[in-house]
Amino acid sequence: MLSVTGRGWGCASASCGKWARSLSSFSSSSTHANSSSSSQQSGGFRPSVWGLLGVAAAAGGVAFSSSAVADARTKELKATAAASKPAAQAALQQQPKGSDSLPVFTAEEVAQHRTPKDRVWVTYKDGVYDVTDFVAQHPGGAAKIMLAAGGSVEPFWGLYQQHMKQEVRDILAQYRIGSLKGGAAAVAPTEDPYRNEPRRHPALIVRSDKPFNGETPAELLVASPVTPNDMFFVRHHLPVPVIDNDKFTVTVEGAGMRSLQLSVQQLQQNFKRAQVAATVQCTGNRRTEMKAAPAPGGSGAQIKGLDWEVGAISNAEWGGVLLRDVLLAAGLQPGDASVQHIHLIGLDTDMTGTPYAASIPIDKALSEAGDVLLAWEMNGQPIPADHGGPLRVVVPGTTGARSVKWIGRIVASADECQGHWQQKDYKAFSPGTDWDAIDWSAAPAIQEMPVVSAICEPAEGAELSTYDSEVTIKGYAWSGGGRDIIRVDVSADGGKTWSPAKLSKHPHSRPSRAWAWTLYEATLPLPEGFKGQLQLACKATDQSYNTQPEDVSSIWNIRGLVNNAWHKVNVSVVE
Repeated sequence: MLSVTGRGWGCASASCGKWARSLSSFSSSSTHANSSSSSQQSGGFRPSVWGLLGVAAAAGGVAFSSSAVADARTKELKATAAASKPAAQAALQQQPKGSDSLPVFTAEEVAQHRTPKDRVWVTYKDGVYDVTDFVAQHPGGAAKIMLAAGGSVEPFWGLYQQHMKQEVRDILAQYRIGSLKGGAAAVAPTEDPYRNEPRRHPALIVRSDKPFNGETPAELLVASPVTPNDMFFVRHHLPVPVIDNDKFTVTVEGAGMRSLQLSVQQLQQNFKRAQVAATVQCTGNRRTEMKAAPAPGGSGAQIKGLDWEVGAISNAEWGGVLLRDVLLAAGLQPGDASVQHIHLIGLDTDMTGTPYAASIPIDKALSEAGDVLLAWEMNGQPIPADHGGPLRVVVPGTTGARSVKWIGRIVASADECQGHWQQKDYKAFSPGTDWDAIDWSAAPAIQEMPVVSAICEPAEGAELSTYDSEVTIKGYAWSGGGRDIIRVDVSADGGKTWSPAKLSKHPHSRPSRAWAWTLYEATLPLPEGFKGQLQLACKATDQSYNTQPEDVSSIWNIRGLVNNAWHKVNVSVVE
């Protein structure tokens, strides 16, 4: 179901009231509340900061990103953990010991430790771990790790498989306090959340299995202006949802609008069809190059994220209806000051029911030249499940993170979406910012992308023959915001000299609405008699005369996002 609501879904103001009312049923010994601190809420109930966040997470609500709330939560967790630690350590001394000389706990005993006051315990396989002191440091947020409190982390690690690394297990091992009676068998088995994944073409380069993320081989990107559906790169944050297409509907509502519930068939019958050729690019495309560069200033900071090369980008012809037309049909008035953002909420959810969510500015959503689509067609075919079928959003000229797949709801709101992927991801920071000093509220969510280009042929490490006496370079160039590519320069000597490439544009591209990429090709002579290593390079310029920086040092960031430095490929010239 797709629905557009006002402040009742997706923005903190109205939702907090609902959460506050639900808090009245919780006592001070509840999993989600403790009495160490409180804040005034409606109905006279005064939950702790942690209680509010815990219930919000359990209800599948939006993630809090306010730095003030986060700081209060962290201080409370640390204070409560410190106060309860001596008592917890004393209790451990009295616990029966197993063959490994560690205390043995039953699953029922572990389940009693679900708050900072009582200590936060989790299990992994046959181990029991007291993670109280780690909760506030969890990169995914305290609310996420608290969902596993008193139980096993394995269902959550099954969903977020970036945890399935030895370095993560090593961190967890530091907090081990005992063994689980009956071992892993004592934990109730859980179904694999990825059991219903669609089949993928084996040519995709897999960057993670669960969730699946795969990039298009570089040489296939330049084989055609339109990327075949099976070869279109795949970016998932959560399992692909199982949707009954026959029952699927989209609900549209919000402040000043009447509620609409529309099936794909009704969209097709009641709205003018629109078709847009648009490139979708992951914000982390070309991250591997940035990862290979040291952190500026020698800080030792590490970039975290999938190891995308140049293939986290693809181009398709999308068919559907304009989001603008649907919003206007629901009664949204252009210029309504109470609506500044359109939230886009998917049907893909984590184990708590929290969906993938993002938002775009109202000006983009309602612009006659914005071309934002509710799309059901991809390259003349129904959109495959892997790419958001039966209905997805395509936001041309904007980072792929805002083109929400399996669109479930749309929210007209005064406020930006407060979901994790809008507030605590897909933001780029100063090269000097490390993970321990990050303030997510200090940077805006990325929307339009900078100008970028890449070499797709020849590949890194390719061998060229001196007998050929020349090299043909092929690649793509693209810029966000609909800015047309006016030039691509290529070099066969690492950027010392440049030559313009021949450009191939989509026939429907036009200045300021050039949503599709530009492919390019250039043939350059090899230096006469040269043998050895040669560095090829490319850089693009868009219609606003934005061009690419020479290297990543000035744009380096700990998430490895928006890498648009010159792309360089090293090849060998041999006889």
